Amino acid sequence: MDGEPEVMHSLGIGGICKEAFKILRTYTRLLMSLAFTLVLPLGIVIFSHYLISDRLQEKIFRNENLVSQEEGTPAAADTEKVLDKEMVGLGILTLLYIIFVLAFSLLSTAAIVYSVASIYTGKGLSYFKVISVVPKVWKRLVITFLWAQLVILCYNISFTILFFLFLLLQKTIGVTMLPILIPLAVAFYMILVYLNLLWHLASVISVLEDSTGLQALRKSYHLMQGKNLIGFCLFLIYIACTVTILSFFQIGVVSPTHHLDSVTGRVILGFSLLVLWTGVTLVGILAQTVLYFVCKAYHNESIDRYTLSDHLDGYLEVYTPLKGPISLAALDAELEEV
Repeated sequence: MDGEPEVMHSLGIGGICKEAFKILRTYTRLLMSLAFTLVLPLGIVIFSHYLISDRLQEKIFRNENLVSQEEGTPAAADTEKVLDKEMVGLGILTLLYIIFVLAFSLLSTAAIVYSVASIYTGKGLSYFKVISVVPKVWKRLVITFLWAQLVILCYNISFTILFFLFLLLQKTIGVTMLPILIPLAVAFYMILVYLNLLWHLASVISVLEDSTGLQALRKSYHLMQGKNLIGFCLFLIYIACTVTILSFFQIGVVSPTHHLDSVTGRVILGFSLLVLWTGVTLVGILAQTVLYFVCKAYHNESIDRYTLSDHLDGYLEVYTPLKGPISLAALDAELEEV
């Protein structure tokens, strides 16, 4: 990273993004190879789901209207059968979408985080070496993912109960709870974003440390102390970029205006947005990994090439320890040499 711990721990949003782009610029070939084999397929799944599910939902909506208009007629019975098949198809499509998104998102995280850590330790890197490690790292990320989703589910259930209690109170006393419900809704979404931030940082921890699951989430919470605002802003920037790209895809490709109604224009726009989304996601994972090192430095936790290299070699079941620990300037020095 960019200097000694006293420099690292003071990095802000700009500094973290600068380090992420620096790593990308220096190791472009490796990282772009990983992006186009792991991140790009994830984008294809997401964008294709937008296209297919939108068309299927339109057909379901039309058939539901037909059933209500032709109720009691033989045609309505036939339409209901078609509607049932479409609903089953939408359910299967959604299930496959969740499975593929989960698989490729965790594979992408595993590969890129492992690559950045290997760069930091000065280990020799190749595309096939990273790919061979990914399945072992992926298992650890699945455990952390499941625990994170359980925590988020419990949080959603708790908020839903609280929300209905306020509505019940409003009905009982006859006084509007809107001045309370609006700030409560804002707080809900802010905490939800923060929980997702903790999950993403916990994913990095699951790759680079022995912690997984709930233990990794606790470690993530501890590391974020003092860097909450920076991490929160970085995550919001990533979400804003992603939502913007997907919104343009929805408007220009899925539901195009008359200006972009040609097939060629939609294909070009869709492909451009897909590549842009891939780049944003790649940089997002890089920044997420840099944030981990920044948080470690902020808490004065030991980071050295010897320990990290030993841990990474464990995925390969090959232990070739380096001569000794090297400071946080190691990665920066290597980047400068390249």
